[in-house]
Amino acid sequence: MIIAIISIISILQLFIDEVKGIITIYNSDNIDITIDMDELKGINNMDNIDINGLRSQTMIFKENSVIELKSEVTPDIKKEIIAFANCEGGDIYVGVANDGTIIGVKNTETEMERISQMIQNGIKPDLHAYTSVEEIIEQKKSIIHIAVSVGLKRPYHLSDKGLKSSGVYVRHGITSAPASEEMIRAMIRDSDGAVFDKARSSNQALSFDYAKRYFTEREIPFEQSNMRTLKLVDSDGYFTNAALLLSDQCEHSIKCAVYQNDTKLNFKARKDFFGSVLKQLDESYGFISLNNNLRSTFEGLNRIDVPDYPEYALREALLNTVVHRDYDYSGSTIVNIFSDRIEFVSIGGLVKGITMTDAINGVSQSRNSVLAGVFYRLTLIESYGTGIKRIIESYAPYNLTPKFSPAPASFVATLPNINTSKIKPDQNLTDEEKVLNLMRTGGSISRKDIEDLLGVSSFPANKLLNRLLAEKKIAKTGSARATKYILKSNNL
Repeated sequence: MIIAIISIISILQLFIDEVKGIITIYNSDNIDITIDMDELKGINNMDNIDINGLRSQTMIFKENSVIELKSEVTPDIKKEIIAFANCEGGDIYVGVANDGTIIGVKNTETEMERISQMIQNGIKPDLHAYTSVEEIIEQKKSIIHIAVSVGLKRPYHLSDKGLKSSGVYVRHGITSAPASEEMIRAMIRDSDGAVFDKARSSNQALSFDYAKRYFTEREIPFEQSNMRTLKLVDSDGYFTNAALLLSDQCEHSIKCAVYQNDTKLNFKARKDFFGSVLKQLDESYGFISLNNNLRSTFEGLNRIDVPDYPEYALREALLNTVVHRDYDYSGSTIVNIFSDRIEFVSIGGLVKGITMTDAINGVSQSRNSVLAGVFYRLTLIESYGTGIKRIIESYAPYNLTPKFSPAPASFVATLPNINTSKIKPDQNLTDEEKVLNLMRTGGSISRKDIEDLLGVSSFPANKLLNRLLAEKKIAKTGSARATKYILKSNNL
């Protein structure tokens, strides 16, 4: 509505037409008010004019970025209300044609109730506190004025469309247009803060088939009330980004690659994992475990198997990579498996204010506290701040130290291969040394492996194997095509 008391000097531009005897005032809402000069007789202080007290005022309506005119109540009014609430606020006048002609509204009470129902049932989050609906009289006709303030829980959206472009609208000039995905994410960040896993998910059409099974297997309830407790659902009933990560619709992934040697020149295998982060964890850990080769040795009649990597170190490195990465970026978590090491590459460096020394000493500041809380509830992580320290401790028996490389936008944990750490370089090695090193790397090998290694036929390969057997440096297992050769413990 028009401001009751208007300061001519500071707010309005005053134009006096002496011939016609009128004053035209252009207010901040771009609604022109024409006032007969006779109405101003007797007013000594021009700084304060009571507009409501002027009997002959006439409002001239004109659309702009904060004014919308509607001839009648239609469902599209919801889009205009949403656009104003998502931008700078504004006013909607119902019963006024696009050209400013006042048409009026019949049954104003019914139509005002209809508008209120649209706001209550058709728009989310709740906008009642930021809107008002009233009847005003212009040219002896009733029109409806809807005032919309900027909302504090943007983006507002159509209830049946959700937080996507077809449901979120913004003001663009004199029209209301669908918001882009980037604009929606920006509004969520502005409203909910910069913490990713606590913010509302832009995708609210989520399912949790894998997560429900995962929780059920651990006898942990996964109902709506439990999801609220775990902060997977916020106070307004929206799924958070932590819920998105646990959902079957998770947009992030883990990519694993196995390389032929210690460089990225030749692939042996690669696999990508999608879906709930719980599913990605299970499947990627299974893939990594398949490539955690065993080196077998014998002490007397006892067989001793030594994996390339301590299982605890693999598990903890993978969990840390998933829990602490920066999910504001869409890139995948990377696991690179080389012949001499395995690298876990996480997007996002250390949390601001934490140094590598702090992390090793157990200082913990989780980037994704909601996700970390869920993992703690699932006993996937035992306590905060112990992961890196315990990875280091798992290598202590082998006199090896994992490497941690933080950078501004990434964090790389490198675990050395226990079984290749003592292998000599292949430069100037004899054929015997090359074969023994191959056994140290791969555990049991076949005669064909030796042929490939040395580039020889079966005869020289058999000759070398027989000599090593006679010298009791290696042992033979299996028979016929299943024959394998392994190192004896005194040649590790």
